[in-house]
Amino acid sequence: MKPIVALLCLLVALATPAGAAMPGEVPVGEMLRDLPLQGLNVPPTKVSAYRGKPLIINVWASWCAPCRAEMGSLDRLSKRYGRQFTVIGISTDDYPQNAYTFLEKSGTGFANFIDAKPWPLEHMLGANRLPLTVVVGPDGKVLGKFYGAREWDSPTQVELIARTLGIKL
Repeated sequence: MKPIVALLCLLVALATPAGAAMPGEVPVGEMLRDLPLQGLNVPPTKVSAYRGKPLIINVWASWCAPCRAEMGSLDRLSKRYGRQFTVIGISTDDYPQNAYTFLEKSGTGFANFIDAKPWPLEHMLGANRLPLTVVVGPDGKVLGKFYGAREWDSPTQVELIARTLGIKL
């Protein structure tokens, strides 16, 4: 079943033009809406709970190999730079238990949430392909969107984050 789901997601991603916005997507330069966040490894909260400090949101799924590959680097990034910004994850898994099991096995320590049908977070963030990492300013404004897996704690990516946030790391 997982290979079929992965293939369908790949076909949807390939059929979606790179610049095409999802319905309800908040574009770069606009404010995130205050949607509820259903916790996987933390209590539920709202997007607004993260205002006041820069935020890095990673949208992922347990069946997504590139998502799994970058999770360790996001965890290291969170541990190293947690005073300057917050890292959270949002799983788009259909089954929360799959996402929770992956988090447990990977030892991921930063806060993770699950997006439930009809996937309001996925749509708001523009996650028409995974993984997606969204950089948000302390005021809740989207500053950048980065598709595809990266080694987020590498010097190149840390510099990209610093430049996007306009801070020195």
